[in-house]
Amino acid sequence: MIKQILSKLPKKLPKSDSSDSAKSDSGNSTTSFGNVFQCTNVGSTISSKLNVVKRVSSVVFPASVNSGVEAVDPSLSFKDVSNTQKQSLFISKLNLCCKVYDMSDPDKNCSEQDVKRQTLLDLVDFVSSGSVKFTEPAIAALCKMCAANLFRVFPPKFRSSSGGGETEDEEPMFDPAWSHLQVVYDLLLQFINYNSLDVKLAKSHVDHAFVLRLLDLFDSEDPRERDCLKTVLHRIYGKFMVHRPFIRKSVSNIIYRFVFETERHSGIAELLEIFGSVISGFAMPLKEEHKIFLWKALIPLHKPKSIGIYHQQLTYCIVQFIDKDQRLVSSVIKGLLKYWPVTNSQKELMFMSELEEVLEMTSMDEFKKIMVPLFRRLACCLTSSHYQVAERAHLLWNNEHILNLITQNRQVILPLVFSALVHNSQNHWNQAVLNLTQNIRKMLSQMDEELVLACQRKIEEEDSKSSDVAERRRITWERLEEAATGVQSISNGGDILLQVKPTTATCSVAC
Repeated sequence: MIKQILSKLPKKLPKSDSSDSAKSDSGNSTTSFGNVFQCTNVGSTISSKLNVVKRVSSVVFPASVNSGVEAVDPSLSFKDVSNTQKQSLFISKLNLCCKVYDMSDPDKNCSEQDVKRQTLLDLVDFVSSGSVKFTEPAIAALCKMCAANLFRVFPPKFRSSSGGGETEDEEPMFDPAWSHLQVVYDLLLQFINYNSLDVKLAKSHVDHAFVLRLLDLFDSEDPRERDCLKTVLHRIYGKFMVHRPFIRKSVSNIIYRFVFETERHSGIAELLEIFGSVISGFAMPLKEEHKIFLWKALIPLHKPKSIGIYHQQLTYCIVQFIDKDQRLVSSVIKGLLKYWPVTNSQKELMFMSELEEVLEMTSMDEFKKIMVPLFRRLACCLTSSHYQVAERAHLLWNNEHILNLITQNRQVILPLVFSALVHNSQNHWNQAVLNLTQNIRKMLSQMDEELVLACQRKIEEEDSKSSDVAERRRITWERLEEAATGVQSISNGGDILLQVKPTTATCSVAC
């Protein structure tokens, strides 16, 4: 009796033959395959690839990312699955793209790299279509994929320039993995720009650690990557308001390290370009934190030798601050004078270009605070032996706003610069500088002839006094030389007597 009952029970299938048995029994919908697929009607689901949901190894798709989400075969297309499965397929494709390949060897893992790139492109198309719903598992999977592909340590730099980045004589360095990185950046940007993105939900994954790793990537030597990072960080700053103070503080720390420690960073220009638009959005009155950023971060950026790489962006940031509050002009110009180059003519040209832009926005009250030290420095530039520096200093007088400021304060300014103009007229080697000097002297004579004549007389008096002092000094030195010659002859005679006396004494002893 027991044997008859046992013979009617279904036999247990071996693991190796389970799939074959499932195919042979596809017509029997009542058969249970819970240990294999955990679903009923297995034969019909396997025969139709469009409706199948394949279980994927937890090693490839971690449970921490996909908790509560069915993992769909990532090789499927979004068109080949139902709307309810698209979210699972999206996460499966993201996890597939977490695998990072060595792109330095194009022949290595070539087929896998092609599959990954095509999967990334599918993800970008799916997000751009607006069909995705960024739930927490989807956000976590996307941030995990971006972190796996983007966050990496750059090799040491062996550039000849101490400032890092590209200079006029150096070619930019391109990352061999850019074909993948570019699509990842595009996907990240579309995620941040997504209209229905829940910022409160996303900020737990796009957190401070994520932002800080993004900022580290600005040291990349690939200009294409820095350009993408610039756009991504700007969008994060605009959308995640909670991260704004942290981003400002982190960028300040990068600048401090660059200026006072390493003087090596490739992305200072891009960071300043972001902050140019950030500064323009500051509310008035300016917070003390923003002023400190100007004084302790932006102004010291005039110190490094590699300022030419980012000077245009730095000038724009400075101008944006002054546009917000003109009372900052005196601090800016004092900072320029503090870091004014002495031996680097190219930096001097950049400083004077920036100075002209600042002075164009300067009010009369602020100008009076800094005009004395400013024109003392400009007087040195007027007489520079480097003709481009001298020429640029003369051209400042052609600016109408600057000329107006000079005219109204000519009693103080002309005595500071007139001697430099006279010195140029008499001694400068460059004809173009001589012509500009003559033009300025004519302009000053038309502005205030009496003051010019007074300055001329004062210079003549000083020259006369200098000549008298020089003559007295010459006579004094001649007298000293004569006295020294007399003392030297007496000393020489004494030496002869000293030499004779021992000889006489020696002879007497010998006798």
